[in-house]
Amino acid sequence: MSLSSLIMIIISMVFINNFILSKFLGMCPFIGVSRETKPAVSMGIAVTFVMGCSSVITWLLYRYILIPFNVTYLRTITFILVIAAFVQLVEMIIRKFSITLYRALGIYLPLITTNCAILGVTILNTNEFFKDSATLPGSFILSFTQSIFAGVGFTLALLLMSAIRERLEFVDVPESMKGIPIAFIVAALMSLAFMGFGGFKF
Repeated sequence: MSLSSLIMIIISMVFINNFILSKFLGMCPFIGVSRETKPAVSMGIAVTFVMGCSSVITWLLYRYILIPFNVTYLRTITFILVIAAFVQLVEMIIRKFSITLYRALGIYLPLITTNCAILGVTILNTNEFFKDSATLPGSFILSFTQSIFAGVGFTLALLLMSAIRERLEFVDVPESMKGIPIAFIVAALMSLAFMGFGGFKF
């Protein structure tokens, strides 16, 4: 593991392989919570926290339980259970300390459990940093870094989208395009813009 590997992962997960704008994972909270900046940022922080913690637990489970006992076929269901447990923890914490934020996030908070971006990053970690049931050098740190900055990229996309949608409230948008339709058009344009970080491939 080298510093250049970490830097490459950071840039890749935030800009080039952004989970929302490049891989199109986690679109439900992206569209649902991005109407205002504060809930969008809060959702991004919650997702980043769950991604980071889940990556640690899933790496340990995969390395020390699933591989030694030759039950790697249970990877998906194991990872989902870990993610669900952390989402419940985050939900309880937010509900206790900020009932206003809890209500603002609404149904999208428990939906973090089914957020495919979180499951996607844990599976990506095992696919990239394990080879033939053996860990690559620095696998744990690389997995954690990739998960945290996947969350940062997720938060960045939410923040940009919420800023645009707040401004759209003051724009004369055709009636048929208000709400979700214009949000999807904006998301598509943002995705095209982010393609510039990785270059166009034909």
